[in-house]
Amino acid sequence: MDKEGVDPALMHTIAGPAAAALECLSSAQIEFIQSLPKAELHAHLNGSIPIEILQHLARDYLASDHNSVSGDEIKSAIQTLLHGPSLEEIHDFFTLFPAIYALTSTRSALAYATRAVLADFLDGERPQCAYLELRTTPREMKEMTREEYLRAVLEEVERYPSERAALIVSLDRRMNAEIMGQCVDVAVKLRREGRRVVGVDLCGDPTAGDVNSFAEAFERARSAGLRITLHIAETIHNSEAETLKLLSFKPTRLGHATFLNTDSKRIVHEHRICIEICLSSNLLCRTVSMLDEHHIRYYIHHGHPVAICTDDTLPFRTSLLGEYALLMAPAPKGLGLTEEEVKIIAEMSMAARFSIQETN
Repeated sequence: MDKEGVDPALMHTIAGPAAAALECLSSAQIEFIQSLPKAELHAHLNGSIPIEILQHLARDYLASDHNSVSGDEIKSAIQTLLHGPSLEEIHDFFTLFPAIYALTSTRSALAYATRAVLADFLDGERPQCAYLELRTTPREMKEMTREEYLRAVLEEVERYPSERAALIVSLDRRMNAEIMGQCVDVAVKLRREGRRVVGVDLCGDPTAGDVNSFAEAFERARSAGLRITLHIAETIHNSEAETLKLLSFKPTRLGHATFLNTDSKRIVHEHRICIEICLSSNLLCRTVSMLDEHHIRYYIHHGHPVAICTDDTLPFRTSLLGEYALLMAPAPKGLGLTEEEVKIIAEMSMAARFSIQETN
């Protein structure tokens, strides 16, 4: 692909639905998308590390005495990510991360990876977005406590002005109530220090954990002034009762929200809860079979707030440009939206930033 105005190096990382959509657009349409101020509100740190950075970290890892993950597993994971993983269902996605976690298990490696992710989204003449809320789960490791993990990430986030970058602390569904509470305590502590923590997220295996045990942690976060976003109703196996319980946490935004039923949609509409839409992620994890059936059409039809996001640029081999291309490309490669409709969606993403809602 050699579209004018598109960084050729970036294009090598884009494949699948996003690449197909970009191929359908003219240079003028690509220029239009790039010119729009956009917010990336659903980007996971460890799923957005550029492959060349992981390869560098892998070389260091294999030359060291680390042994939490075998060298063969590291090499296999790198090869899989280089060629693009084959995902039959959403659960296949989570098998990719043990190797990535191993490669970012030291403070220096974590800082290096974070710096690269921020640069990938925010730097250059044609940055992917005007504003980024990066999210990550604080991991406790041999060399770092959960607090030290978040401080290392924040040091990199705060190299950028507050109007360009902030951090969301993710809580994994597999955590027990005690560990989840510890993560919230650290997030609140950092916020009270004036650090750039703007919200908390619920993430991880969508079928894991008991959501009733999460309520206290999210109430503490909300009471401390942190905004809430939740991965919700990602699969057909997530029950109506679970979804309604999660909505009782009073989230400001929702991740994916693929299988909301009528009662849940009523609550979402009533409170104007923004939906974080990740088109490539949904298609490649097979939670949505085709673009024409994607739930974004419902929200656009109802004029409901949405934010177009990448989720994990590395395994899904996409970018924010690619995700917006999926909005504009003609069917069946895209949704066939007009420039005005795409502009409105970009404006919605900027309006949904947690950083500007703190004062509302």
